[in-house]
Amino acid sequence: MADIHITDIESAINYWRQLQPSVDGFSLAPETGALAEVYAVMAYEQQLDVAETTLSAFAMAAWLAWYDTTPDTPCIAICSTSQGDDICKGCGRTFAEVQYWTEMRAVEKRATWQRITNQATAWRFNKYAERAAAGAAASKVAGNSR
Repeated sequence: MADIHITDIESAINYWRQLQPSVDGFSLAPETGALAEVYAVMAYEQQLDVAETTLSAFAMAAWLAWYDTTPDTPCIAICSTSQGDDICKGCGRTFAEVQYWTEMRAVEKRATWQRITNQATAWRFNKYAERAAAGAAASKVAGNSR
């Protein structure tokens, strides 16, 4: 079983707070309340992750509804695992994660997203964007020098 990171619980809470704001300023929508209970326990126990099995069915359904609003895959269509790399330079996933992505559960996918975001070594996190920006700037300079 995979764990859910506290930032995902917080994001899900914020999603539900925006979707169903408090009508009186202090009461919570049921989905927000269910996720807030999980978050409160995590904060009290100083946990960064919570096992998905500890969430109530209602809290898990609320988390999954938020999850459905997130991008499914970190792929940027530059897959170096197809060239033999163990870790994709484009998205940062392992060969097994790329291969079995469609079979992975939502919590497993989010754990992968959390890891590759924290590592921030894949081209999807800076290097590709920086190279694209540098290439655009170079093209603009080359175009102005003619």
